[in-house]
Amino acid sequence: MIPISLYTGFNQRPSDLLTKKEPYKKYFIICEGANTETFYFTNLIDNKRELGFRSTVDIILMEKTGEHKNLSYAKSLVKFAKDKRNELIEKEIFNAETDVIIVIFDLDIFNAKVKDIDEIFKEEDDHLIFGFTNPEFELFLLLHIKDSYNQVIKPNEEIILNNQRIGNKRPCEYYLWQQTNMNSKKNPLIGDLSKELLMAIEQEKYLNQDKEMCLEKISSNIGQILEKIIRDER
Repeated sequence: MIPISLYTGFNQRPSDLLTKKEPYKKYFIICEGANTETFYFTNLIDNKRELGFRSTVDIILMEKTGEHKNLSYAKSLVKFAKDKRNELIEKEIFNAETDVIIVIFDLDIFNAKVKDIDEIFKEEDDHLIFGFTNPEFELFLLLHIKDSYNQVIKPNEEIILNNQRIGNKRPCEYYLWQQTNMNSKKNPLIGDLSKELLMAIEQEKYLNQDKEMCLEKISSNIGQILEKIIRDER
């Protein structure tokens, strides 16, 4: 059995207790990072109704625990997700006909060390999809700040794509710190940015969202995935 903690906000509100119902579709999220992504998605789950997610949709953060807590290599994450999916199917927690696992990872490692991104993307199917950021998740967080694309990302596009450290931080982490005065790796309050998800979704459309060019351009498709979940009417 793979150790993991499931974080979900489904049916946790007092009003839900009056008319409890099962979600028609569940989205399980597995992230590369152990801190920043967890801060963000736990906050998003807590506020999902205000953000427009339907009450019949459950978003579940699969927090890695034990020896898997710091698992980050994308290929290992995909194997982890498949193993966990099989386990959840056996336990009747994951519906193989409707539910989806979303694996979220950074692409910065692929430019320098790893060349098998195409092979990883071939692992996608209707129930296992990949959210990516190039270079790092903090790029997606920056998009939650008003006009950050025009004022921060676009003017520093080359610096961001090269991803060389500014002091002890990568560029997106550095620019995010400038905008929020928070260390995204350590401060859980960075998760409050999720309340501006709709702004991030719109600003992300200025970036590359196509996996075919994701290593060549500043890229993010996480907002695109979340927007599809918001609009899912099945």
